[in-house]
Amino acid sequence: MINTITLNPSLDYIVKVDSFKVDKLNRTEEEQIYAGGKGINVSIVLTNLGVENKALGYVAGFTGDEILRQVKNHDVDCDFIKLENGISRINVKLKSDGETEINGSGPEITEDNLKALFEKLSHLEKGDYLVLSGSIPGSVPDDIYEKIMSRLLEKGVEFVVDATKDLLLKVLKYKPFFIKPNHHELAEMFNVTLESDDDIIKYGKKLQEMGAKNVLISMAGDGAILLPENGNPIKREVPKGTLKNSVGAGDSMVAGFICGYLKNNDINEAFKMGIATGSASAFSDELATKEQVNDLLKQMK
Repeated sequence: MINTITLNPSLDYIVKVDSFKVDKLNRTEEEQIYAGGKGINVSIVLTNLGVENKALGYVAGFTGDEILRQVKNHDVDCDFIKLENGISRINVKLKSDGETEINGSGPEITEDNLKALFEKLSHLEKGDYLVLSGSIPGSVPDDIYEKIMSRLLEKGVEFVVDATKDLLLKVLKYKPFFIKPNHHELAEMFNVTLESDDDIIKYGKKLQEMGAKNVLISMAGDGAILLPENGNPIKREVPKGTLKNSVGAGDSMVAGFICGYLKNNDINEAFKMGIATGSASAFSDELATKEQVNDLLKQMK
């Protein structure tokens, strides 16, 4: 079973305004409301691809109810913890001459709430996968990912981590099966400028030396580089298409990689599936569907 965790999900309120003006009345041209959160995105895409999974995390208030409603409408199996106080955050994304984001802080997560999450995670077994992705809310310890992984390591649970900088670096000692930084995040982790594929491979290997098994570095329109646990680095280009929405593309790549690997334990097949699935979301207004992914797979060598 694959499990995803979204500690601080959101309702993403996306509005488009023609030439936004400060201190003036502005009327929207377009409005969209989506359930947001990297783990939620992974769960939705896995479900779209026909892979059984369960979404875990926290929700609160009327916004939490709407998040659950939307996620369940995607036929995702949810097991979120409902908090008694506060509301799940609302993130505002304003598209006008430029793009502005205002992210909410989310509800407070107490020690008892954390114990409830650990109780749910205690039922994971050998061979299960746990996807830890995204930032963490300020009300939980900054080593929460470490605490989760240390408790499950001896059970034989496989970890997939998609996080930035210290949040990722500190969990490499638990030997995650798969991590997916992008090239900007990789450069930030080591405070360097990456000028070539060789540079990306060099620092990707450092992540392996620190404990990661399979490292996939995404590079947007320039494709991606995979450093497999066993074997030489592999680079793949992205299929042709028109970029419509980059939000969720990285999460879709994670879902596609997992789906591809589970088919026959082939890491190259996983890489190919990850590229196709990430691209399918990037070329669509919503998250990738199985049909879109299959169409792109036909293009790829």
